[in-house]
Amino acid sequence: MSERLTGRAEKVLCYHCGDICGSGGVTADEKHFCCTGCRTVYEILRDNELTDYYQLEEDTPGISLKRIARSEEYRYLDNPDLAEQLLDFSDGELSQITLKIPGMHCASCIWLLERLDRFNAAIIRSMVHFPRKEVTITYRQGAITLRELVLLIAALGYQPLLEVAEGRDRTWRRENRRLYYQIGIAGFAFGNIMLYSFPEYVAAGEAIDPLFRTIFGYLSVFLSLPVLLYSSIDYFRSAWNGLRQRMLNIDVPITLGIVMLYSRSLWEIITASGAGYLDSFSGLVFFLLIGKLFQKKTYQSLAFDRDYRSYFPLSAAKLEDGREVSVPLAELQPGDRFVVRNRELVPVDSLLIEGEGCLDYSFVTGESDLGSREEGDLIYAGGRQIGAAIQLEALKEVSQSQLTRLWNNDIFTKPFPARLTRTVNEVSKYFTAIILAIALAASAYWLRIDAAKAVHVFTAVLIVACPCALALSSPFALGTAQRILGRNRLFLKNAETVETLARIDTIVFDKTGTLTYSIPRTINFSGEILSADELRMIKSLTRHSTHPLSRSIHAVLDGPADSLVHGYEEVSGKGIRATVDGKLVTIGSREWVAAPPDDDQPDTHDHSRVYLAIDRSYRGAFLIPNKYRPGLKTLLTMLKKRYLLHVLSGDTERDSTELRGIFGSEAELLFRQTPEDKLRYIHTLQDQGRHVLMVGDGLNDAGALKASEAGISVSEDINAFSPACDGILTADSFGDLPRMLRFTHTSMAVILASFGISFVYNLVGLSFAVAGLLTPLVAAILMPASSITVVAFATLATKFRARMIGMGA
Repeated sequence: MSERLTGRAEKVLCYHCGDICGSGGVTADEKHFCCTGCRTVYEILRDNELTDYYQLEEDTPGISLKRIARSEEYRYLDNPDLAEQLLDFSDGELSQITLKIPGMHCASCIWLLERLDRFNAAIIRSMVHFPRKEVTITYRQGAITLRELVLLIAALGYQPLLEVAEGRDRTWRRENRRLYYQIGIAGFAFGNIMLYSFPEYVAAGEAIDPLFRTIFGYLSVFLSLPVLLYSSIDYFRSAWNGLRQRMLNIDVPITLGIVMLYSRSLWEIITASGAGYLDSFSGLVFFLLIGKLFQKKTYQSLAFDRDYRSYFPLSAAKLEDGREVSVPLAELQPGDRFVVRNRELVPVDSLLIEGEGCLDYSFVTGESDLGSREEGDLIYAGGRQIGAAIQLEALKEVSQSQLTRLWNNDIFTKPFPARLTRTVNEVSKYFTAIILAIALAASAYWLRIDAAKAVHVFTAVLIVACPCALALSSPFALGTAQRILGRNRLFLKNAETVETLARIDTIVFDKTGTLTYSIPRTINFSGEILSADELRMIKSLTRHSTHPLSRSIHAVLDGPADSLVHGYEEVSGKGIRATVDGKLVTIGSREWVAAPPDDDQPDTHDHSRVYLAIDRSYRGAFLIPNKYRPGLKTLLTMLKKRYLLHVLSGDTERDSTELRGIFGSEAELLFRQTPEDKLRYIHTLQDQGRHVLMVGDGLNDAGALKASEAGISVSEDINAFSPACDGILTADSFGDLPRMLRFTHTSMAVILASFGISFVYNLVGLSFAVAGLLTPLVAAILMPASSITVVAFATLATKFRARMIGMGA
């Protein structure tokens, strides 16, 4: 990057932040800096070979550091109680924190903040969420303290906003109060300037005393200054930030309109050539702010529940009087004790009461290392237990938003971008430039006829045209659809999944636990008679597994499950085993149990066989009825009209005849499929150009769920969902899947209709503005009204279409 000059040799700009280097300027590597702070950041970047930061934004991507934070300022972060409130997660070795970075403003900021690991090896990764101005950092707390981490970020020019929940609430209230102040000041000025302009309104061409015109004119200027410098300042800031990023956002034309109207009015009043338009200027800002407030309130009332606070479908196995009772996560309270089985997620920060904890926090930290926990240890939410079931005591209420952030972790982001969102972003990117060109052309035309009208036309064109309606149609329609699907018991991880489901042309089903019931009422055993002690051992072992067949066996067997279980092991697609009361109990497939050849009899088509060995001695097999879900044939008949259907099963071909009768001759049925086979099959379909939806139980098909464009996990009220899936469908709503998929197509049609309304509005509004028939004041009213109208249409039309197909709203 070359040295930047302002045009006069004595004014040299800071290489880092762009401020003028005064007498206190410093240099390094023949580059000028306004202060020691900016030079320090440059040297840090240089020493870590990160000077590409300055190439991403040609004009000073950095933030001014006239004052570097001192270490003492963050000494309070050494308080462990406060640190615990700020941290998202900590296991004693790895910690994770999400920091608000108000100074984050461009691509260079993102680039730098996502490379914090280059500055300190104790930082494992950092991920930026630019719309929220947040960075999530995972680090090794033994090698760097929280205070040192915050100081590092502050030294780079990104001083974080450190607030616990109460502080965030205060910030939110402060921002709302500021908007009300801005509206009040603009409204006060608007009303009084209209009074000062009253003689102009009623003069009807008659001359007004020049003294009165001058006095009222300067009083209007005095009243309008707070409107310009305070009420409209956010538009100027937003426009400036956009221009710094080489981007024309919607606030650029609004700001140009404000400046044009104000400067023209100021010129007329100072030169006594007219009364100006400060009443229109103040009214313009007043109605823009009223529109912003109205939009905010409207969006809040129409907004869908992004954090799934009411609809998150998971449940916990709560202990009540020694029995396990399935309860919704929202009902889990501090002090409640609950059980977490193998491969289940810990839903809330808890104490380990009983059992050996072996926690996988890769969903939180991205690191796959397992961490051991002992009784009495703190266990953070988001960990997945690997091994025997453990008993926990909840320390706080379940944070649905924390589970949602886990579900939407970048680790599980799929390489299938939302086409609609991408198209809208492309259109919006060029929208402002086109509007600016139209405004300039229209004002140039009117300038030859009427200079005053040219100013109004220029301002009206810039104000009335708005891409907001276009940009908001998609998120509100998709968000409403997501909420409606949630009420119908299909819970999607984000609104973009609705668009993905609308593109699907192929559906792949898992069989066990998806097409079949997980818990039949009766189970037969073929083999040696089992003693009461052996049945208790089997029930105790299967208690630790979340596999549908294990759960079926556990549910049917009578008696307690109080045998001691050690060395629990579960292998996907094979089975489980552990030492129970001193004996090795193995349950699973024929190969896992090593069933003898003389038991190699053909399985009946309506049963699954689960083999049993005790101390490596084969004892027989459980015969579990294959109870297909009610209405399955009707469901598949409806789906076959639009989609290609496939079945992947880890079972043998024993029920291929029955499945063929249900699915028809067109469907592809594959058996003896391992989790790896299912994953490869999904990739094969995608290589053929198919858009695949995988429907499974999230256990042996987690890889296939993640690889497909959309993956839906069927839930039986357990806590073992796969974060790699895109949706969770409760088992009792499985029969509504065709209607839900049809609704996604309806939602896309509503979005297209919303786009049409938005384009018509902009076309009609621009036509009136270019013709000089629209004042800036009316344009300021129409702009937010158009956005609200389109958003309301997208929301209400989506609800109406949901009712039309029987999904309610």
